[in-house]
Amino acid sequence: MTRPRVPLAERVGPLWSPWRVVISFGFVSLAVDMVSDGGRSLAGPLLGQLGASALVVGLVTGAGDAIAQAFRLVSGPWADRTGKYWTFSLIGYAMTAICIPLLALAPAAGGAGLVLASALILGDRTGKAVRSPAKTVLLAGAAHAVGRGRGFAVHKSLDQLGAFLGPLLVSAVIAVSAVIWPAFAVLAIPAALAMVLLIWLRTRVPDMSVYEPLAEAAAPGAASEIASAPSRAKPARLSARFYSFAAAAFAANAGLVTFGVISFHLSDSGLVPLPVVPLFYGAAMAIAALAALASGFLYDRWGPVVLLAVPVLIALVPLFALSEQLAAVVVGVLSWGAAVGILDSTVKALVADLVPSGRRGTAYGIFAAFEGVGAFVGGALAGALYDQRPLLSAIVIGLQLVSMLLLAITVWRHRRQRRGGEEAPPQPGSP
Repeated sequence: MTRPRVPLAERVGPLWSPWRVVISFGFVSLAVDMVSDGGRSLAGPLLGQLGASALVVGLVTGAGDAIAQAFRLVSGPWADRTGKYWTFSLIGYAMTAICIPLLALAPAAGGAGLVLASALILGDRTGKAVRSPAKTVLLAGAAHAVGRGRGFAVHKSLDQLGAFLGPLLVSAVIAVSAVIWPAFAVLAIPAALAMVLLIWLRTRVPDMSVYEPLAEAAAPGAASEIASAPSRAKPARLSARFYSFAAAAFAANAGLVTFGVISFHLSDSGLVPLPVVPLFYGAAMAIAALAALASGFLYDRWGPVVLLAVPVLIALVPLFALSEQLAAVVVGVLSWGAAVGILDSTVKALVADLVPSGRRGTAYGIFAAFEGVGAFVGGALAGALYDQRPLLSAIVIGLQLVSMLLLAITVWRHRRQRRGGEEAPPQPGSP
């Protein structure tokens, strides 16, 4: 005699509090960012040891950042259509957990080492693109109940703690071993831990839509993959405010020098020994965590005007981070970290506020595509003009002026809409 099926939501026990979910997701990100950012902190020196020039480093790391953003244009809508947000999250995290430790094999691959390392770096970034829209939709559901600015800020601070600890770990391994490949191999440990934590969280809270208000939980695409089939209603259009914000993000990222180029500069110029290079990345990630936390809380208090600091921070990076003076490089690296922290946290809170809940996966995908194309332009620009730094700085400043103007337009439109000066966003099914 077969036993009746018990719904999964009833089998997993009582519902967690939204803060517990946000913090648990933060620890997953902490572990996986030890892997991803531990690897990224050494991408430039690794590629350089395998024979890459500054231009090649800029193209590979820029293409990686572009894929990490632009492929979300596919993965975001795909996650919305299927509702399988957990599945996309699991696959994306697994790609990073596999690709980064395998970079340990690149120095032993002979002439194919550069190709192998480039492919694995791009594989890690593709994994980020696969998981990010789906993970952000899941997180946005729980964060709604605690304040999206605060929720994203706390999650990002834990995420950035992992991004700080990863470079410390690989730096210690290089200092002991005097070679680079064991630093990647040891990252298999936090990679395995991240996957165990994520699977555990998935079993405990399979449906994040329960944290949304009832009206939003019923919107198309808000339910998880264990809920009913997605609605066939025509989805709401994305607003002009959203697209002006996306254009601002493109200009900002087009001027953001990749850390691959910065780490190549640190190693190639001989400013610091190789084991110290990851420490610069770790310091940048520590600043990113503080910037994400501060900007998130200020976002809830002051609104999106806090994002106007991003173009200023980005404009400082090539002026300082590519200097021949170590003190100036420190200022540039910290500016880079603060900009990255805000771009990867508080920016997402504004995207969530600009679009209907059932379109968030799609919106994050489109927004990330703008960021990704900008990131590729930024990586290529920094690599190509590495030896012409005054020209590079001038171009970056021009791009940030454009970004600031578009951000100001977005903030003005958003405030008008919140005061009721514009019509409400179109509802699902409206023409």
